Amino acid sequence: MPTKRLVIFDLDGTLLDTVLDLADATNHALESCGWPTHPSEAYYNFVGRGINNLFRAALPEQERTEENIGKMRSFFIPYYNVHNTDRSHPYTGIPKLLNTLTERGIAIAVASNKYQQATEKLIRHFFPDVPFAVILGQREGFPMKPDPAIVNLIRERTSTQPDDVLYVGDSGIDMQTATNASVESVGVTWGFRPVNELTENGANHLADIPADILSFL
Repeated sequence: MPTKRLVIFDLDGTLLDTVLDLADATNHALESCGWPTHPSEAYYNFVGRGINNLFRAALPEQERTEENIGKMRSFFIPYYNVHNTDRSHPYTGIPKLLNTLTERGIAIAVASNKYQQATEKLIRHFFPDVPFAVILGQREGFPMKPDPAIVNLIRERTSTQPDDVLYVGDSGIDMQTATNASVESVGVTWGFRPVNELTENGANHLADIPADILSFL
């Protein structure tokens, strides 16, 4: 019998490959502001820490001011809200994994540093029939991962204890989040970050394909 009652997933790089839409939207904002753009491949190193940090990474070093981050946001948000499902897609095996967890009576949730509106839209678009217990993204005044607050809030809403939880993500920030929340972690090797980043940040397990996660329950 599984010992876990709840699996919390990161979104970008874990459930969905979203990097091309993020790259397109950021390049749109950069171009609109008159700054140079980046090849899509560069964005694998830019994403995962919320969009303000994405903008800091994408902006020319001398332009990384709060004013310019706000300017970028004003172009990025309207564009991304419309185009965030253009080239994004679930990783192979993820829909089957989510359905299997649901069939086994294990609750599933999302904890993302992507802003709340986009997080909810992507989940509802790509997984319309999956009964997520909680979907949380970045919200004003709420700390981002690796702060454990998002995991703690999900646990509170699902009435689970740390030992009941498996946290699944693709980055060092995700592994730090799990450690800070005192929950068991799985680092996925199909995401945006290299395996050594996962192990160096304390991953309890590694998954090469989504089905591997079932063996850690």
